[in-house]
Amino acid sequence: MNEKEIAELRRRLKPEKNNITHVCGCYVNEKQEIVSQFDQPLSLMPEEEAEKLLTTLKRALSGALGKNLLDITFTTQQVVDSDEHRLLMALRSSSLKDPESMQAFFQRVIQSNVLEGNYLILLAYDTYDVPYRSSDGERQDDASSEVFSYILCAICPVKETKPALSYYLSENTLRNCRIDWLVAAPELGFLFPAFDDRSANLYNALYYTRDAGENHQDFVSAVFQSELPMPAQAQKETFQTILEEALESECRLEVVQAVHGKFSDLIEEHKANKEPEPLVVSRQEVKTILQSCGISEEHTQAFEGQCAAEFGEDAEFCPGNLMDVKQFELRTPDVTIRVNPQRSDLIETRVIDGKKYILIRADEEVEVNGVPIQIS
Repeated sequence: MNEKEIAELRRRLKPEKNNITHVCGCYVNEKQEIVSQFDQPLSLMPEEEAEKLLTTLKRALSGALGKNLLDITFTTQQVVDSDEHRLLMALRSSSLKDPESMQAFFQRVIQSNVLEGNYLILLAYDTYDVPYRSSDGERQDDASSEVFSYILCAICPVKETKPALSYYLSENTLRNCRIDWLVAAPELGFLFPAFDDRSANLYNALYYTRDAGENHQDFVSAVFQSELPMPAQAQKETFQTILEEALESECRLEVVQAVHGKFSDLIEEHKANKEPEPLVVSRQEVKTILQSCGISEEHTQAFEGQCAAEFGEDAEFCPGNLMDVKQFELRTPDVTIRVNPQRSDLIETRVIDGKKYILIRADEEVEVNGVPIQIS
């Protein structure tokens, strides 16, 4: 799925736009036991509560593609005959009204030990009369291309509130609030089937994880029998290690500046062009950037080999997963320097009288703890 398709479904999750008749699920305690199950009609809920519930579900379609939102692909054999795909199809085809399928799904989730503590499993079924779009991209609401039916799942921690003092206006008194349990934002979730080319793709699902450093592989294995790529945070740490180890003495400030700058340019260009597909680069493209910095053939070959070993021969990367283009930071054991990412050119390194220095060009006003100082 691409950003436009995800945004199109997110816009549906409002009380006046969706066809969700009810939200169902179960409450699981810290012992991994189902305490209660529920099937709540949206039409009987107060509008404010219905809107908050839909907002919670919508968060399972939030975040960045390739980081928080990941494609899950089923093999042909799984689609033809597998328990995991058959279960998802049963949930969808029954509009979440088959008790046996629901129980089987709940048990798969619980057995994966998806979260510690108490949590809710939320499920919604929706049908979307997809408006037709002409070849010039114009939407025609009076014409429909197909009806897209799908299930949306969100798994939310349930957290105990902290004791607090509250003022009750009607009683004109202060007293402690009652400790209660609140539903937090989803930690993970998924959409099935995927909405590819604005149509149902039974070979794919869209998976959500709130924490880019944790992809909950046990849950994915239990529900989809699939493998996810390395979490975004792990990709970043692995890439940093590869640069350090493969380039050795040639891993200089200018090299990191060049890679950071190129990634930033690619991301900005991608946004400016409003490309719906996620931006990816190959290891060969990163190798070309290194070569442009004057890195020796020996070290660029070492970089390419380590990338293939860690990420796979045909791996493609989301540049935002490899480097944080929104910050530029230099760190020593005693000093941390943060620079505007667009002005990393103000920084250079130099050896003076045998000692290593980080130099910052300071042509404009300089403050120390808020006090303007003069440099002479």
